Amino acid sequence: MPSSTLKNSITDTFHQLDKGLAEHVFAFAPREVGYVTSVATGIVKISGLEGAGFEELLKFSEDLYGIAYNLDEDEIGVILLGEDTLLNAGDEVERTGRVMDIPVGDHLIGRVIDPMGIPIDGKGNIATNKRLPIERPSHAIMDRTAVNAPLQTGVKVIDALIPIGRGQRELIVGDRQTGKTQIAIDTILNQQGKDVVCIYCAIGQRAAAVAKVIANLEQKGAMDYTVVMVAEGNHAAGLKYIAPYAATSIAEYFMEEGRNVLIVYDDLTHHARAYRELSLLLRRPPGREAFPGDIFYIHSRLLERATHLSAQLKGGSLTALPIIETEAQNISAYIPTNLISITDGQIYLSPKLFEAGNLPAVDVGKSVSRVGSAAQLPAYKSIVSLKLQYAQFEELENFSRFGTRLDKNTKKVIDHGLRIRSCLKQNELHPLTVSEQIVILLALTNGLFDAIPVDKIADAEAVILKDMGRFPAEMFKRLFDDKPLNDADHDTILKIAGELLAPFNEKPEADKPEPDKPEPDKPSK
Repeated sequence: MPSSTLKNSITDTFHQLDKGLAEHVFAFAPREVGYVTSVATGIVKISGLEGAGFEELLKFSEDLYGIAYNLDEDEIGVILLGEDTLLNAGDEVERTGRVMDIPVGDHLIGRVIDPMGIPIDGKGNIATNKRLPIERPSHAIMDRTAVNAPLQTGVKVIDALIPIGRGQRELIVGDRQTGKTQIAIDTILNQQGKDVVCIYCAIGQRAAAVAKVIANLEQKGAMDYTVVMVAEGNHAAGLKYIAPYAATSIAEYFMEEGRNVLIVYDDLTHHARAYRELSLLLRRPPGREAFPGDIFYIHSRLLERATHLSAQLKGGSLTALPIIETEAQNISAYIPTNLISITDGQIYLSPKLFEAGNLPAVDVGKSVSRVGSAAQLPAYKSIVSLKLQYAQFEELENFSRFGTRLDKNTKKVIDHGLRIRSCLKQNELHPLTVSEQIVILLALTNGLFDAIPVDKIADAEAVILKDMGRFPAEMFKRLFDDKPLNDADHDTILKIAGELLAPFNEKPEADKPEPDKPEPDKPSK
């Protein structure tokens, strides 16, 4: 390039810069700044920021934020979303002008994030350009439609006796270490290939327990359609408080795109305790069991966001499985009764059944689905008598413990009930398809397992599952129709199942008359 041309280019460049500087008007932007007055466990009191609004996001440093929660006359009580050890009295704080929000989008699927939307799985940043506030009003009644499609859990006892529909809120309740999380994980695993996005929100769980859940999901290929949000037990109470709301906003994004979503809150006991801790530190008046008066509202506004949208709004659904922990089987405690009144039914897990090895330890008598068969496949109507048979068995079993002599019919009901209980057992991480469930449960209700010893039920069931190829494939397609199972299919299932179970049948012993009891000696006169 000639030197004259280069000189002209440089001259033109500086001329443009001088012109730009001359025309630029420097504007002064006001910046509202407050100061930290005190720091407590998870709570910060600040002065200044007169223009701050309720639940506005406040910034302390590059990586530390808080939510304005108490707007008093002289100070603001802030819920800290991070470690309080990073703050000191006198530190600056500024407004952000927005509420707490979370990144949403398809890029979150397969990732593990914290309630701030920051990835914690070591797989790099998440590329998303859309954010939603964590607190959003639930959809109006006119935007919703009836819950009429099933969400199959893959767990026999639930799909058959306590069905869950897409858009339903079904509570999982029980003492600690009774298998509550496992039912939720099995439900997530069963959504593989069903175009359902799953959100698993861990609240206050141990790091080892969360790592085990994530490992199981990865091993079974479920992370391909799952988002995991983690607020561990050692995290700040503020993060545990916002976690379920943030997870629900992610779920709502997919629902509003017309997709079916399943969200698991594990568990809301820790969520309630985190909110109680924050409320007491904010000097809010305690109520029953030291929980604040608005404890019902924090869960009701959360679970009301689960719904089935109308066809005009793309027809997506959000199914919620909140988990709650009871103490000493006290299902009538404050938080469990609150959530039972909010949800559409509950699955109760009994410690006694768990200790006896009846897994999953679902207590059918205390469990209920308020949607019921409206969200169940019509094929399950063929086994509608199962719940009644099981209830009769439990009543007679309790009665028989008194040592009363039982008649032949009563003994038959009890023997049949023992086989129902054994057949409803299921290994964890092994959800069953609809066809597998129908075949086993139909054979059960029709007495095909009654001639098999109880200790051989599991082996007999395994043989049926192994030879499912013997059943006509066209028949299994009809299980998803809007009509109940027809007589021909019913007879086909029983015939093939009977042939498979024949080797396990126990030869009935000849009925022997009971020996007469000797009459007592009469006293001599």
